[in-house]
Amino acid sequence: MPETEPTVAPRAPRRPTTRTHHGDAVTDDYEWLRDADDPAVVAHLEAEDAWTRARLAHLAPLRDRLFTEIKERTLETDLSVPVRLGGHWYYSRTLEGRQYAVHARVPAAPGPAAWDPPVLEPGTEPPGEQVLLDENALAADHEFFALGGTEISADERLLAYQTDTQGDERYLLRFRDLTTGADLPDEIPGTSPGVALAADGEHVFYTTVDDAWRPHRAWRHRLGTPVADDVLVLEEPDERFWMGVGLTRSRRFVQVEVASKLTSEVRLIPADEPTATPATVWPRREGVEYSVEDSRDHLLILHNDGAENFELAAVALGPRERWSVPGAFADGARVVVPHDPDVRIDAVDAFAEHAVLSYRRDATPRVAVAALDALLAPGATPGFAPGAAGRGVWREVTGGNVLETVQLDASPETDQPLVRVVVESFTTPRAVYDVVLTTGELILRKRQPVLGGYDPAQYEQRREWAIADDGTRIPISLVRRRDVREPAPLLLYGYGAYEYSLDPWFSVPRLSLLDRGVVFAVAHVRGGGELGRRWYDDGKLLAKRHTFTDFVAVARHLVDTGWTTSTRLAAEGGSAGGLLMGAVANLAPGLFAGIHAAVPFVDPLTSILDPSLPLTVTEWEEWGDPLHDPAVYAYLKGYSPYENVPPGPDGAAAYPRILATTSLHDTRVLYVEPAKWVARLRAAGAPALLRIEMSAGHGGVSGRYARWEQIAEENAWLLDVLGATERP
Repeated sequence: MPETEPTVAPRAPRRPTTRTHHGDAVTDDYEWLRDADDPAVVAHLEAEDAWTRARLAHLAPLRDRLFTEIKERTLETDLSVPVRLGGHWYYSRTLEGRQYAVHARVPAAPGPAAWDPPVLEPGTEPPGEQVLLDENALAADHEFFALGGTEISADERLLAYQTDTQGDERYLLRFRDLTTGADLPDEIPGTSPGVALAADGEHVFYTTVDDAWRPHRAWRHRLGTPVADDVLVLEEPDERFWMGVGLTRSRRFVQVEVASKLTSEVRLIPADEPTATPATVWPRREGVEYSVEDSRDHLLILHNDGAENFELAAVALGPRERWSVPGAFADGARVVVPHDPDVRIDAVDAFAEHAVLSYRRDATPRVAVAALDALLAPGATPGFAPGAAGRGVWREVTGGNVLETVQLDASPETDQPLVRVVVESFTTPRAVYDVVLTTGELILRKRQPVLGGYDPAQYEQRREWAIADDGTRIPISLVRRRDVREPAPLLLYGYGAYEYSLDPWFSVPRLSLLDRGVVFAVAHVRGGGELGRRWYDDGKLLAKRHTFTDFVAVARHLVDTGWTTSTRLAAEGGSAGGLLMGAVANLAPGLFAGIHAAVPFVDPLTSILDPSLPLTVTEWEEWGDPLHDPAVYAYLKGYSPYENVPPGPDGAAAYPRILATTSLHDTRVLYVEPAKWVARLRAAGAPALLRIEMSAGHGGVSGRYARWEQIAEENAWLLDVLGATERP
């Protein structure tokens, strides 16, 4: 970093390179910034970061105050609600002043009725506590640390865990003997997240990635043997597909899933026979996605074969010798929850006597419970009517408030009589409940503490709808203090990709914005999953522009209806949402006062043309294949933020203030995309800043205090843009 504060914004030298596809020759002045090993690239990135820090220096008092407000509202010494697994209750706790969590367990009372979690006091070590992992110790001497997958063996004597100390999402897999607390000599580098321990506690399954960061191989390791002797269980040659491993809840099967964006295939290995050949549940068929849960003598298969929003089928397992017969589960499926065009089924979870369904209706996530006997009874009439007395077999867990998120939480045991759910909204902190499966009774276990006298009654949330250019109604979620009057400063957030839904969530850092009079709004644009699979399909591939025009339509609705004005409107989004930010900056630059694009995917055409990069072949089913399809090439080029920055300062005068944030070791959206984008924006005269973390990954810095500092800095910039730096 320069020792003196810079006084002039850095300008990346132009080093033109030319690429030609489908007869189209494109000159790129800044592609040279891709080489992170080039000292000139590193020097430029450091200069950009120094310039941004200098431009944000006047906000230091506000940043520090925002950090203090997050800290003052957070119970720093706290612990999670314990989760029962086998003979122990497992939980995590945080301690004031420490960046990372400590993972521990205490013995559970014997007997199947002992399912009420122990009440533990924050900061007090409970009797019999055993610390399994202290992330603070593991993170010592590392600028970045992330814990990946963890798995407890069936006898609870072994812990498998993964750690990443670079931010590149390549994990070191290690094993801890929980009787001695010592790590075994076995260490497996370069694994991708996810691990499964076989029933014998000796064999472990894991995956590794190829040069494009695609998990493509599943391996079996036997503890105590050299990694070089590990057995390749499965390799996926099709570059569109990636791979994952895990145990089913019953621990009866190791599950190997191979999936692309549109097609999936599941293989099962008996956990007590780890060397067995994986058995394919349903052979892959292009465009068919499915997932599998094993339930007593059935497999529950959630699929979209002829069912756009998915339906649930049951297939008899049959005798064990049948499991390895090719095609054994291909026939005999019986629909138990039929397709409903108004209900998108997201997941099914199977327990000893019940099934739990996660789904969404009316853009709202919901959870329902059904008795397996009623669901699987021969001759039963398939039905799906959660919450309707006397209709169907499902009981909805909550009332389904339109701005309330209900999700199944950690429930690892097949025979547990309770399942855990989490309920939250924009105004109500996260609450952890246990649901009695037989009655539907909700037992509150813990509500997220918010210190400093937080009163949810002081805030309100609501749903509105904007009309897109093609007449489609776009849902908007809004939250504000009740005493705020329009027009007010407003932060509009968006994502719109991968069928990911921006369901209501509570945020402590957001309170600092709301208390300064800012309205927070979410644009539920097409490309997300809020309104089912069709909503997703309508915002991808050659319909991707809907994502961007929907966001602009929402912004205009909020201005036209008096919620805010264009001079007091800011936008924010990250990753694919960063692409959204870059696109709307080109589409409607005068509509926003400022735009924060976090780890933004703003050079998609360059990336998706290069099959060696992480965001390429596996992404073609989301964005299209511009390498082989000239129509896709032209379409992507038409909306790519980097491609469409005006070439000279005359066209950039209307750009809002832009802050791009990124990380050097991000493997999902490489730092070069925002670096090139900001270089081109600045050359065009746009007021753009680049903030780059040199020791972080796609999710930003690690450690809760470091993360709070990062959020406080970004929010200080947003408040400055909105003219809302002071409390009313």
